[in-house]
Amino acid sequence: MYNFFERMTQPYPEQEPQQPPKGLYAFCRYYMRGMEWPLLLMTLCSALLAVLEVSLFGFLGQLVDWLNTKQPETLWQDEGATLIGIGLLLLVGLPLLVTFHSLIVHQVLLGNFPMAVRWLAHRYLLRQSLSFYQNDFAGRIATKVMQTSLAVREAVMKLLDVLVYIAIYFLAMLVLVAQADIRLMLPLLGWLACYCLLMWHFVPRLKRVSADQADARSSMTGRIVDSYTNIATVKLFSHSQRESDYARESMDGFLDTVYQQMRLATGLNVMVQCLNYVLVFIIAAVSIWLWSYSLVTVGAIAIAISLALRLNGMSQWIMWEVSTLFENIGTVSDGMNTLSQPLDVTDSPDAEPLKVSRGAISFTNVSFHYGKTEGVIEQLNLDIKPGEKVGLVGRSGAGKSTLVNLLLRFHDLAEGKVLIDGQDISRVQQDSLRANVGMVTQDTSLLHRSVRDNILYGHPDASEEQMIAAAHRAEAHEFILGLSDPQGRTGYDAQVGERGVKLSGGQRQRIAISRVILKDAPILILDEATSALDSEVEADIQRGLSSMMEGKTVIAIAHRLSTIAAMDRLIVLDEGKIIEQGSHQELIASGGIYAQLWAHQSGGFIGVET
Repeated sequence: MYNFFERMTQPYPEQEPQQPPKGLYAFCRYYMRGMEWPLLLMTLCSALLAVLEVSLFGFLGQLVDWLNTKQPETLWQDEGATLIGIGLLLLVGLPLLVTFHSLIVHQVLLGNFPMAVRWLAHRYLLRQSLSFYQNDFAGRIATKVMQTSLAVREAVMKLLDVLVYIAIYFLAMLVLVAQADIRLMLPLLGWLACYCLLMWHFVPRLKRVSADQADARSSMTGRIVDSYTNIATVKLFSHSQRESDYARESMDGFLDTVYQQMRLATGLNVMVQCLNYVLVFIIAAVSIWLWSYSLVTVGAIAIAISLALRLNGMSQWIMWEVSTLFENIGTVSDGMNTLSQPLDVTDSPDAEPLKVSRGAISFTNVSFHYGKTEGVIEQLNLDIKPGEKVGLVGRSGAGKSTLVNLLLRFHDLAEGKVLIDGQDISRVQQDSLRANVGMVTQDTSLLHRSVRDNILYGHPDASEEQMIAAAHRAEAHEFILGLSDPQGRTGYDAQVGERGVKLSGGQRQRIAISRVILKDAPILILDEATSALDSEVEADIQRGLSSMMEGKTVIAIAHRLSTIAAMDRLIVLDEGKIIEQGSHQELIASGGIYAQLWAHQSGGFIGVET
């Protein structure tokens, strides 16, 4: 039975995630897709439970009047059918209704609903550009996903379940009391008016504080995760206290919002309790006054006072449910600022997969500014022939890495085009573009998974033999066999730690090279690919890289000019412009900037010019 209800909704919707709308209602409605019928059933059950519970109070008043007016020997004879009906309702009807309602809430919605929100939000955020992640804490973004998914669930379910129950319950209560005596209804209406005024005063303030608190919580989490992610740097510079102070600053901000929230909660709690005590007193006083003039029966008094006492208990629950509702609405509003951001880099509606047959690359009048007025790259033109090996040379900030990022379409151009085999990369699918480019970066980051998973990331369908062959070519197989982790996993099954922190820089680099070798893409980018390796290992890997470069179009970036001197052509960049190009010998002979860099390099590296 549980499995049946758990499968009623899909926790992993298959639809392609789109940018969520900005409006609160539209945002929640977007993530409610596929949950409409369970939410409707839950709401109907809540409304029916409210009506039936109030009807039991009506029966209680009727029972008091029967006991007051009927004889014991005639009660069963006169009201037996009603008593049996109420008994069946209590023993069969209500338990079945409560069971169905609970199955809908707990099995169908509570688990699947937020998971569906997380799934859609995560898939959408994976399509965000690099700059989106560079401008925020990874931990903060993850916190937004987690807390917003729960807040959407709570806001929607409390609105459709709790508030519907409360509204139907109170309306049924008013009708029941009015049937006994309309004068008993007036204190309830007065209580409702005062209660709504309190909510009107406190709840918007709670909502604002909750939005601030959600943002403060995610910032606090982001700072803490940032410290943990960079723990080696923290320890290297002996900055544990500095990081503690950095985290405490965000904790103080979070705590300030908690204090504000608790002050509002205390004020609301005291005011509601006082209002409840006044209601019970007035209902009791009015009931006794009416009874003294024989205007109401004892049963009516029993109904009014029992409902007032019930309302006294419910009002605390209602208060916190309404407060929690608006707290969650505040959290959703805060989460929208992150989850609803438009994608910076998108596929065009008619985008086709990139088809690389030769590997020719062309940069045509390319300009790119990173959103600034001054250009990082201005009107750059560069043609790379199929199978050509090109080295990019230049000081830091010359535009080398930017050029590579534009080729991978991590950013959109301000002007111009980048073509691969005549296909404009802005008109092809991004995934297909990057699937045809293999890249080894200087700052190698591995996934917190096994060595096997990291290497197979380049080609998930590769065989074990292909994976090991790639590791051999990257000179990684021997050290991989000697790896182990605290869980006892060894070799290719050993976990590498977050960002590969358990490995040395050279080991991470060799695994990254293995991954790219296994990918075997027709276009290869090497960005300081051997910078973390010692000379002996580098010489061995260079031989593997040379064989890997055969038949591929290659772009290599290196500050150690000796590693790219043998390239077919060297491109010298400065301030985003090509100022020299040619073979190593041609550039040396020309006596230009490249020749100066070569002459000034120390130990094979570009030196700092005075």
